Amino acid sequence: MKHKSVGILGIGSYVPEQVVTNFDLEQRLDTSDKWIVERTGIRERRVVKKGEATSVLATKAAEKALQDANVSPEDIDLIIVGTVTPDMQFPSVACLVQENIKAVRAAAFDLTAVCSGFIYGLVTGSSFIKAGTYKKVLVIGAETLSTITDWKDRNTAILFGDGAGAVVLGEVAPGYGILGVDLGAEGTGGHLLKVPAGGSRMPTTMETISQGLHFTHMDGNEVFKFAVRTMGETINKALENAQLSAGDVKYLIPHQANFRIIQSAAKRLGLPMEQVVVNVDKYGNTSAASIPIALDEGVKSGRVKAGDIIAIAGFGGGLTWGAGIIRWGK
Repeated sequence: MKHKSVGILGIGSYVPEQVVTNFDLEQRLDTSDKWIVERTGIRERRVVKKGEATSVLATKAAEKALQDANVSPEDIDLIIVGTVTPDMQFPSVACLVQENIKAVRAAAFDLTAVCSGFIYGLVTGSSFIKAGTYKKVLVIGAETLSTITDWKDRNTAILFGDGAGAVVLGEVAPGYGILGVDLGAEGTGGHLLKVPAGGSRMPTTMETISQGLHFTHMDGNEVFKFAVRTMGETINKALENAQLSAGDVKYLIPHQANFRIIQSAAKRLGLPMEQVVVNVDKYGNTSAASIPIALDEGVKSGRVKAGDIIAIAGFGGGLTWGAGIIRWGK
């Protein structure tokens, strides 16, 4: 059977209009713009308005990706949404998006790999195409992290934002598209980043709500150390799988969690920061949405061009991580 090359046919992203700056947070928290910028690189983030659910953001990003790919919703065979902030326990965000865009032929499911969700979705979607099961797959990373953030906790309230990014995957010319990937998990670190309540272990009660157990809880120092260690490793494994080296990478498009983590990953690859797409200052950490939003900005700004080798990489709760090496073909 002929080996299929699978790549991105179209890309789109969407962020809410409402901006929350560090100066806004100064009014309600014991923090400062200077402190936040020095430690994270974040200056502002986007936050949904009441009733603006994850599926709304995901749908808008999906519509832009379909338009960019010049593909109709009826041509989509599968929709995968990476998210930890679904509209509700079920149905999935993917099913809600399917209804919204009228992708009547598409199978649909969500996956949970937190900030690694988009890469996990990309690998899963491309595998379906390589196997010959499907021809076109819509992969979306979408989050409304503001809905699971304790805005009174200065350690986490400064970090997170809302947004969505989407890509249409399909067969591309040989030598283009996804050249190598790496995925991983370390379940022993699951306790470092979690939302404790709301599942079967700790169902919702008045007590869990009053204790703030439905918000994100994080051991920031340990997650930081994990991220610094993992980002470089996963990119190098993906490069090895693609039979390429760090010197072949034109742009690094990392998960936008913290500017210092991004700097560390670039340094490990020997890449100057001019070759790294960074927008954490504008959007904060948007979890599964961060990589596709950054990639979309890199492409639409004209930085990423056809033929460029790009590395994408992320890490998240689980703990999880992943990377992909792509020869851009648009």
